[in-house]
Amino acid sequence: MLLAAVLLVAGSSNSTVAEASGNPLAGVRLYVDHHSPAWHQMRVYRRSGQRRKAALIRRIAREPRALWFGRFTRPHFRKKVRRQIVRAKRRRAVPVLTVLRAEANHCGPWYTGGGPAEDARTRAWYRRFARRIGRARVVIAFEPDSLGTIDCQARSRRDDRIRLLRYGVKRFARLPNATVYLDAGASDWEPARRTARQLRAIGIARVRGFMLNATHYDWTRANIRHGLRISRLTGGKHFVIDTSGNGRGPVHYRRSNGRRITVWCNPGMRGLGTPPTTSTSNPMVDAYLWINRPGYTQRCQGRRIAWYAPRALAYARHATHWEGPPRGSRYGYRKRYPFSMFARSR
Repeated sequence: MLLAAVLLVAGSSNSTVAEASGNPLAGVRLYVDHHSPAWHQMRVYRRSGQRRKAALIRRIAREPRALWFGRFTRPHFRKKVRRQIVRAKRRRAVPVLTVLRAEANHCGPWYTGGGPAEDARTRAWYRRFARRIGRARVVIAFEPDSLGTIDCQARSRRDDRIRLLRYGVKRFARLPNATVYLDAGASDWEPARRTARQLRAIGIARVRGFMLNATHYDWTRANIRHGLRISRLTGGKHFVIDTSGNGRGPVHYRRSNGRRITVWCNPGMRGLGTPPTTSTSNPMVDAYLWINRPGYTQRCQGRRIAWYAPRALAYARHATHWEGPPRGSRYGYRKRYPFSMFARSR
């Protein structure tokens, strides 16, 4: 799929070259993985005569979505990374690679994230991953949720996490044909000032910019406002917004004490958002991308991260191109549904 407008600037990367040449994603054909669970599911439905379901899943399968790599990429980690890069090259397309290695699997005052030994393993993983990429043209979405979950670590480990992320940023910034976007949370998460301070600490000056909404559902319009605030505090950095699951927006509610709560764990009746494009509503936004993987469940409620066809069908069925909530809507719908329809997973 062409991401609009001008020709790809060959070799444009993060840092000054990319910024001098304009939007490094404009005109890029992003890679569509024909070996993904969505493609497989679409074929299964077609073979069984379920044409309506096949057409719904096609809304996901046909779009370029990020390929996720982390400690879960095993066995044959190197082979799997290289295979996707080779497949993308054969299609004359550029893959979006989501790096998820420095995970925070728990949250609490004693949680160390594996300690220094795990940090060493993650640094080694970053090096291996970078070597597999080599000179290939890629887009890297670096460590979703990594900044927003720093406080999940024990206080004694939080500076270590910053240093670990800074190491990864420095390593990927050296790749000659990679455009890198760092995690910056979402508009309904951390304040812009705090996120900007963390981005500066991990080395955003070295890369193209940052990404928003990678694991959340907030509206594109809200993320643009939030991103512009972060951009002003990080030297005018550009950013991308994940629109893979924000077609119906977030599910927020207020507790009796006035605190806003976000339903982030597999909320119900969400929908696909705007398909990947560089035709955005603000020139500081390089693209709307599908960094997350619609149709996958999140790791919560006892679930593991996995493809789940009913969830994929629901996302496709409720898809919109809305950037903000329509007037009079509630949780992305004009019709009034019980809150339980949104607060439990689908």
